[in-house]
Amino acid sequence: MLIAFNKPYGVLCQFSDREGRATLADYIDQKDVYAAGRLDRDSEGLLLLTDDGALTHRLTDPRHKQPKTYLVQVEGITTAAALDKLERGVRLKDGKTRPAQVELLAGAPGWLWPRDPPVRFRKHIPTSWLQLTIREGRNRQVRRMTAAVGLPTLRLVRVRVGDIELGTLQPGEWMELPGDAGH
Repeated sequence: MLIAFNKPYGVLCQFSDREGRATLADYIDQKDVYAAGRLDRDSEGLLLLTDDGALTHRLTDPRHKQPKTYLVQVEGITTAAALDKLERGVRLKDGKTRPAQVELLAGAPGWLWPRDPPVRFRKHIPTSWLQLTIREGRNRQVRRMTAAVGLPTLRLVRVRVGDIELGTLQPGEWMELPGDAGH
């Protein structure tokens, strides 16, 4: 079984929490499925869940280089130099990242839902939107990459993992995918 879930902002990628925070159990009633990869509590978008350990390995092991695509709202005006650094790979404390595919967007895509709570707005500080694809999955990697080039991440929405896209799923919605998805 493979499930695509649009994880809302503020939800943990686990089924229980001792502190009473929102978890996957608040949205998904399927038994014996587990997150294949993670999204931070403050990130949104496509999360895959499965009961298939081999599939989890294919989706998450860096050796398989599954591309993961994100929409990223960053603070500041994105320069060509910043885009170039992201495309070449960024030096982080845990080593240099693999090169990313990055595209500067004209703004937030029209289909993107508003975040609840909204991203903080500062009248005198502009923001930019990027589409960023990476082929590894270090802890908070996209946030650390954008910060390293002077563009702190304000909002992060994963829209694709490998060949699986978020599609029209709204925050909190999930669907079971066909048996051959993810293989």
